[in-house]
Amino acid sequence: MLLITILFISVIQVAIPFLIKRTVVFGVTIPYEQASHPMLQSYKRKYAILTFLVGITVMISYILGNQSAMEETKLVLFGMISLFVVLLTSLSLYFYFHYKTMNLKKREEWFRGVKQVRVADLALRSKDEMLPSYVHLIPSLITVMLIILSAQLFDQLPNQIPTHWGPNGQPDAFTDKSWMSVISLPLILFIFQTMFFGINYYTKRSGIKLNAANVTSAKLRQLRLRKYTSWFLFITNILLTILFSFLQLNLLYENLFNDSVLMLVPFAFFAIILAGALGLAIKVGKVDSDLEGTLVMDHTKKQDSIDEDRYWKGGLIYYNPNDPSIFVEKRFGIGYTINLANPIGYLILFLPVALILLIQFTI
Repeated sequence: MLLITILFISVIQVAIPFLIKRTVVFGVTIPYEQASHPMLQSYKRKYAILTFLVGITVMISYILGNQSAMEETKLVLFGMISLFVVLLTSLSLYFYFHYKTMNLKKREEWFRGVKQVRVADLALRSKDEMLPSYVHLIPSLITVMLIILSAQLFDQLPNQIPTHWGPNGQPDAFTDKSWMSVISLPLILFIFQTMFFGINYYTKRSGIKLNAANVTSAKLRQLRLRKYTSWFLFITNILLTILFSFLQLNLLYENLFNDSVLMLVPFAFFAIILAGALGLAIKVGKVDSDLEGTLVMDHTKKQDSIDEDRYWKGGLIYYNPNDPSIFVEKRFGIGYTINLANPIGYLILFLPVALILLIQFTI
């Protein structure tokens, strides 16, 4: 599983510069007509090659470690370190090329003489195919049933109940029986389901930002991003419900599933999530990006979108008090990030994390 994760992260990191929208390069806003600038293309290739080499080196090292007599615990630790090496290396390379792109933009004064405008299409909302937010609350009915079932079987459970299962499918950590320890999994699941509802609801209400120089491709990208992100979120919700229900039933009914099933279900969950994330990246990333092909200008070269670099810290963190949107498209990656200037965003993302940690500490 760790090897698959390292491979997936490496592939995604290599591909990201070519999947993000053309008017953003390493988190820096550029005029649409500069998307094919030879220096920018060189930065992207160098980033991809260096990230690829690091990913290959890390995977080979992990495979060799797996074939050696290394203990399982040490091998898992080595795999986690290898994963962080890939992520930290790609992040370091990102910041390096981020500042090189900023300096190139400043030195060549790309926005000098270019009229910066905002483009809005009021009819675009009617074409939005995002799923309705209430669908994320439907799986919560299963969660309620799990809590009721757990309460009915509480007296029949042993005084020590498992809280963690090892790679072999056998429990390797236990805790004293209490109401919180018995229903903690359904409670955490319900928090996730509520969070998914909030993310979908406020993403649906967030603004649809269009590229003033290429409105046609920008519309298609935004519609795809919204549609497939909502579907990915819903599928994740369903899979989490299945996984948590499986774990809870295994807790309530001892030996309900054999060891092979206990190992297979989490692996299948993980594999489907990764496949979905890859599908989302491809579906969205092949529009209004380097994969789309030839640049097509919808407007004169003297007109382009607003340069919003001042609202992006390092091209990754968005803080714009003037933007009512809670979620906006990422500048490096596929999907959405939060507008940290809007307090509702903190409630949607950070409050659930705090509640889950509180549940864990009370067990």
